[in-house]
Amino acid sequence: MKKVLFGSCALALVLAGCSENAERQDGVGAAMEAAADSAVAEEMAQPAAAADDQIAGRAELPANMPKLAYAYGLSYRLPSDQIGKLMRSHANLCEQQGPSSCRIVGMDLSGDVEEDTVRGTLQLAVAASHARAVSALIEDEAEGAGAEQAKATIGSEEVSKQIVDTEARIRAREELRDRLLEVLRTRKGSVNDLVAAERSVAEVNEEIDQTRSWLAETKGRVAFSRMDIDYAPATAVAGDFTAPIEGALGSLGSILGNIVAVLIVLLAIALPTGGLVAGAIWLRRRLAAVPS
Repeated sequence: MKKVLFGSCALALVLAGCSENAERQDGVGAAMEAAADSAVAEEMAQPAAAADDQIAGRAELPANMPKLAYAYGLSYRLPSDQIGKLMRSHANLCEQQGPSSCRIVGMDLSGDVEEDTVRGTLQLAVAASHARAVSALIEDEAEGAGAEQAKATIGSEEVSKQIVDTEARIRAREELRDRLLEVLRTRKGSVNDLVAAERSVAEVNEEIDQTRSWLAETKGRVAFSRMDIDYAPATAVAGDFTAPIEGALGSLGSILGNIVAVLIVLLAIALPTGGLVAGAIWLRRRLAAVPS
């Protein structure tokens, strides 16, 4: 009986040891899997963190970039009867881009086609991010119409300091307005002080509105670039060669007129003077011929 009990206990201990070893192995395996998952997650997190840093750097970059207000200038030469058509094509091209990309600011066409004096001007406000693309479309449209490009310029104005100074001025005036409003709310001071505070609040609010309007205009110049397009007859280029000749021929008449005028003046002076001299000489000879 004792042997049976001893055998049962030994068998139970063996089974318990096997179960403990299995649990240990399972725990070790789970730990290894967790470590592997952690390593993989860390490796995946590094590129993600790098990407987040890169995106954050890009987001901060525009704040440090200077704010520029661009101005584009284009000029084309083509036959007078084609100027109005090309200008309307450019205006339609701008409208096709939508108001968020391109807007027509001004449009002027004047002159006579028969006298070859037609002139045109088109002023556009183009989103700064689309200005180069719109300029390329305008050039392609003009080239397709047979126009010759006479000028293409790009200018810019740095307005970062103006914007920062204006925003700081607005904040300062808002703080002053808040202090004045606090005086009015607490009713501290005499009646004259309260009336002066109310007048000051109105003046400060007017100044804030004007400054905000100027700030919005300046930011609008940064967001939308100005594009001026000039149109002139193609003969204007050839006229530059003949203009000096025509000017010389035109001035030749005035030169001849001046010469004739000088001759007339000299003649008017010489005739009386010559008559007097001739009379004096004749009188002297007559007196000399009379016998004494």
